[in-house]
This record gives sequence, structure tokens and C-alpha cells, in this order.
Amino acid sequence: MNNSSNSIKQKKSCSLVSRHEDDNWVDISDRRLRNSRLGALYDGSQFKGVQKCQSSKYDVLVDIKHVDLKESKISGYLNIEGLTSECPQLTTFFEGEIIGPKYSFLTRKWKAQQYIDACHWGKFPSFEQYMHTFNDDDFTYDPLTSDFVYMRWKEHFLVPDHRVSNIDGASFAGFYYICYQRSTNEIKGFYFYHENQEMFQKLILEHVEERSFSNFEFR
Repeated sequence: MNNSSNSIKQKKSCSLVSRHEDDNWVDISDRRLRNSRLGALYDGSQFKGVQKCQSSKYDVLVDIKHVDLKESKISGYLNIEGLTSECPQLTTFFEGEIIGPKYSFLTRKWKAQQYIDACHWGKFPSFEQYMHTFNDDDFTYDPLTSDFVYMRWKEHFLVPDHRVSNIDGASFAGFYYICYQRSTNEIKGFYFYHENQEMFQKLILEHVEERSFSNFEFR
């Protein structure tokens, strides 16, 4: 007890101005919190736009809740209006994979075969240069140094009632091929569902500018 109290007294007397050579201290002035932002992809960011299905358009709002660049993951809510008469407004929770060293352009799940990947990624003009190499074993895309960030967004359940698995006139059994352009802060996407007759349902979103800063750094 006495040793602990003496140690506490010694630590209280330490400062950056006056300290002994053997005093232990940590300078955090150059430390940074782990970056979880990639352009306009960050916690709390929103994108607003439309989803086009044949001749119909539906208003869409995407609310990004979490971005983890270390794990190449993103998650949030997707809200669409007017898709069905039963539910005029639908909100789903989605998780996304950021294409890069951890996740390749090849989906290998959700019944998306290689030709499906090539067909959907190929709808993005920026992907054309990778069309003949994205399937190579040694090909790796770096989203941190590119203007274009490719992702797959998979809706999992309805919000707030996650028990609802089916709604007449709507389906979230498929997933989105997504391309975000950092220089324009725009997102475009194409929906794939193996039982859907309409091959390319298009998503067009723009970043919603904030009036205040959402990220802070403590020093």
C-alpha cells in the first residue's frame, strides 16, 4: 500500500516541463485514431438518389452506419419509397464488402457466377480496364489509391421488424454491385437476383453534404 501511494505521488509530479530521466510518459500528440473514412464513405454519411426499374423510379436514401477499412466492411440502412403498395416505405439493413486485398471481384456466392460478375461489373465504364484481368490469381485491387471504390452490398433483413422475410412486390434476396467515385462523391449500382427477369435495376446516389463535421480527432 505504501509503495503504491508513493508511486502515485511521483507520477503526479511528472510533467513535460520538469521530469526525471527515468520517468515513464507517453507523448500522444502524434498518435491518430484509426482511419475509418474513404472519401465520403464514413460513419454517419448519407447518400440520396433513385433506383430505376424499367420505366419506374423510386426514391432511395442510404444511411451508412459503420465503415471498417481494416476489415474491408461497410454497413448501414437502405430506405426505398413507393416500391410496394403494402409497404410504401421499406428500410433494410445491409452489409457490404469493399473490393480489395480481402475481397475480390469474384463473388463466389449468392448464385452469382463468374459471367454474372463480369456482366455486372462491366456496366461500370471504370471497370473496363480490368475486364480481362480481374479473374487472374495475382490480380489485387487497391481501393485506397483509386478514384473508384467497388463494393457488394447485401441486404439482410427489414427494419425495424427483422422477422419479415418476404413482402409481395419486393425482394432483398439479391445484392448490389456498387461503384463509388471519390472525385464526384457519387454511387452507382446494379442489383442482381437470380430469379429476377429484369437484369439491371440501377441505383444512382449522390452524397448528402453535411453542415457540420462528423469526425473529430482528440489530441
